[in-house]
Amino acid sequence: MSLKDIHCCVLIPTYNNQKTLRRVIEGVLQYTDGVDVIVINDGATDDTVKVLSGFGEQIRVLHNDINSGKGYSLRRGFMEAIRLGYENAISIDSDGQHLPDDIPLFVAAATANPGALLMGSRNMEQEGVPGKSSFGNKFSNFWFWFETGLTLPDTQTGFRLYPLEPLKRTRLFTSKFETEIEVIVKLAWKDVRIIPINIRVIYDKNERVTHFRPFRDFTRISILNTWLVTLTLLWYLPKRLFLYIKKKGLWRLIKEEALKPEESNISKAASIGFGFFMGIVPIWGFQLLIGIPLSIYFRMNKVLFLTAANISIPPMIPLIIFGSYQFGGIFYQNGAQLKTIDDISLESIHVNFVQYFLGGTLLAVSVGLVGFAVSLLLLKVFRSNKA
Repeated sequence: MSLKDIHCCVLIPTYNNQKTLRRVIEGVLQYTDGVDVIVINDGATDDTVKVLSGFGEQIRVLHNDINSGKGYSLRRGFMEAIRLGYENAISIDSDGQHLPDDIPLFVAAATANPGALLMGSRNMEQEGVPGKSSFGNKFSNFWFWFETGLTLPDTQTGFRLYPLEPLKRTRLFTSKFETEIEVIVKLAWKDVRIIPINIRVIYDKNERVTHFRPFRDFTRISILNTWLVTLTLLWYLPKRLFLYIKKKGLWRLIKEEALKPEESNISKAASIGFGFFMGIVPIWGFQLLIGIPLSIYFRMNKVLFLTAANISIPPMIPLIIFGSYQFGGIFYQNGAQLKTIDDISLESIHVNFVQYFLGGTLLAVSVGLVGFAVSLLLLKVFRSNKA
């Protein structure tokens, strides 16, 4: 099988990588078998144009008038590949860290998994990998998991095979390094299968040039992740939960999640205690928005957590607010004091806010700890402890 068999071209975005560009293109040309190699020159100021001119009609070159960013170059490459009628496109960096000899791995995987996004997975623990690259990759992997529910070993690799059909329906807004994160998150949201492929990597500090600007680009990536997390919490996470519940069946899911014979008593009790805490802590309107992702991250029992969090159902809210005031009054008092539940009003909340917030937080901690202790005791009495 070859790139032609899977209707795949190759994209090489490049900016001031004259030392390694020729070697990368020559290596790629050994595997193209007549398909297009599209090089996107991102306004290079070194000898890139001279290097590219040496390949003549062997490659197709797109020139950005000014340096516009790797993401912008990739997006131009996607549009050109789609215009030429390709179904897939492999992207490979021009800094020499990727080996074109790994292209057959992508071809084989794409043949076995048509329509999938294939991600080259580098060994970030090998000798020579810059510390900031390893940290940045772990940081990116975590947020990708949070935003999609999927786990990948390497979300920052530039060696990938993109299925172009779903990209036709995907709007991308970024233009720098963060585009490589935006595109895989949005493809995951479209239920595109994402498969990691083990690849080799070379970090030669004598010839490799990186254009990643730690402060500026890390800030841009953080802003993007903030936006993606917001969309996840407001739409994609509830959507995933709804589809999962619909697939499994609500009652069956609740029963399976609540019982979980492999789950320890301590884990179940912690889920209940955390639910009580989040149900009472005075961040009304954000309790489940914050609590659900945390319960997922810490692998808690979601059914037990949600059941306990419903301690703040409407009939209980006045009691919780009044109890928070009374509890806070032990440590802090200001303004008019509440003697009965009937004294609760918007004015009284405003006057006594510090007392309420402090008391609500302490009450949430206290009830959470009591809930944990009582639940653990009952579970030990009525259920054998599982590891």
